[in-house]
This record gives sequence, C-alpha cells and structure tokens, in this order.
Amino acid sequence: MRLSAVMLVSAAFMLGGSLTVQAQTVGFADAIKILSASCGKDIDTYCKSANLGNNEIGACLDKNQSKISAQCQTDRVRVSALLEARMAAQAAAPKICDADIRQLCKLVKKGSGHVLRCLLKAERAVSKKCNQAIDFAGYR
Repeated sequence: MRLSAVMLVSAAFMLGGSLTVQAQTVGFADAIKILSASCGKDIDTYCKSANLGNNEIGACLDKNQSKISAQCQTDRVRVSALLEARMAAQAAAPKICDADIRQLCKLVKKGSGHVLRCLLKAERAVSKKCNQAIDFAGYR
C-alpha cells in the first residue's frame, strides 16, 4: 500500500460519520466504519499504544502485517483504493463539468461551493457525465 494511501486511511480513523459508499469511491467517514469493523480487534491487540496522528496506527498494522486478520488486510487495501478513487474523482469533476458550468452557472460567483450548488440545483439540466462525476466525487 502506498505511503500516501496509508496516511489517508490512518486519517480516516480520526473522523466520524455514517456508512454510505457512493459509486466506486468512499469518504473518510465511510472508511472509518469499514476499517473499525474489520481492523478494530487487530488494533486493540497489536496497536493499543499507537496514536491516531502521524500514521502510527497504519505503521503499526504494517509492522504486524503477518499477524493481522485477512479481512483487515483486504479492507485496508480496498479502502485505500476507494479513497484514492474519491480524490481522483474530486480532481476530475471540474474538468468533466466544465461545459455544464459554462452553460448553466456562468453568472455564478466562483469559490465557496457556489458553482457546485448551482450544478446540484440544476441537476436535471446537467449532463449525465457531470452528474456521475459529482456522485463519484461524493458531492451528492
């Protein structure tokens, strides 16, 4: 697992929320739910003294990789990929939605989420590709 992905997964342990996986991506709150269910016992057993910060839990799980459950290992890889997909979708959404933005939201002030709110409000007029990009990015 790439270092950045491990740091993201560890950061996910610090946040809270509900489980609602959208499309082929996952947010931090969802990652916590998945990982706490499959890795909670392993963390309690092998990483009790690890702090949430500085990726200590991720590093501890890596160090004890041969001891942790297969489900925890599988979910760590899966969640990492889903988080990376979410970030890629968020980076791609503005480009995918560019034509919709220029057509439907040209008078909207940029910044503070105004353009996204415009696209969400105009959902029926927004292209299928842009609506999918918004969903994959976790904005809806």
